[in-house]
Amino acid sequence: MNIAPHTLARAALPVIKKMINGGFDFDLIDAHYYYPDGIAASFIAKQLNKPFVVTARGTDLNLIPEFAYPKQLILQTAAAATASIGVCKALMDTLAELGADSGKLKVFRNGVDLDKFRPEDHAQARTRLKLTAKTILLSVGHLVERKGHHIAIEAMPSLPEDVLLVIAGSGPERQALENLAQNIGVQPRVLFTGQLPNQDLKWWYSAADALVLCSSREGWANVLLESMACGTPVIATNIWGTPEVVSCPDAGVLMQDRTADALTASFSTLFHNYPSRSAVRQHAEKFSWQETTEAQLALFRHVAAEHT
Repeated sequence: MNIAPHTLARAALPVIKKMINGGFDFDLIDAHYYYPDGIAASFIAKQLNKPFVVTARGTDLNLIPEFAYPKQLILQTAAAATASIGVCKALMDTLAELGADSGKLKVFRNGVDLDKFRPEDHAQARTRLKLTAKTILLSVGHLVERKGHHIAIEAMPSLPEDVLLVIAGSGPERQALENLAQNIGVQPRVLFTGQLPNQDLKWWYSAADALVLCSSREGWANVLLESMACGTPVIATNIWGTPEVVSCPDAGVLMQDRTADALTASFSTLFHNYPSRSAVRQHAEKFSWQETTEAQLALFRHVAAEHT
């Protein structure tokens, strides 16, 4: 892990120099993920005398700084960068706590494509997907431990018998998750779809009654806003940027902790006062890409002008 930024920079620098010598120059470097990409960008920027900004997205700041050398490089990069950007305020708070200059930290939230993710008729979506359960919970993401699909499965015995859990995604934990569902006797009530094409997700969000996200780490989970944009509220772990998305009852419910019992309690809370799909959609509309795009462009113009 320690050598990754160095090898990235060494591999990229000759290619970039060749591009510049060929007539394609640029004003600044926009790097995404603090480690290793942002660190590599800082090395390259120094060699080329270019300004740079780095955007943090999650694990790069909520996990990597636990290691001493990467933490050192992250702080050096934050000091050298014209600005650091977080997709949620929690990430920039963490970078400030690590020792970065808070005056150079900015928050540009992830948005959602409100045209791609839009509400489809609930009944029609279910008919299209051949889903007949009374209540459908949807868990979307790579099948790995940190996404918490196992917690959703573990909660199923405590949920009403007419609840179906749909798990959408692929990954190394699939067999273990299937075994878990079988071992606790809920296999008939858990549907594994495998990896779904992005353009099909709106139908699954629209067919569901709630999205469940039991992650242990997330910077800003796109699936939350995608679900809300389709009119479906969420139940999610109270971590990092998630409270900035699930910020009102129309958005959904935050779990008290990352357990099956907490998910069961949150299910009860949500369905006791279930929001209208139009209200959920209206909440998502506050997170279009337009504001973020304008802020990013304004920052780039400022950085380029300052360096001229």
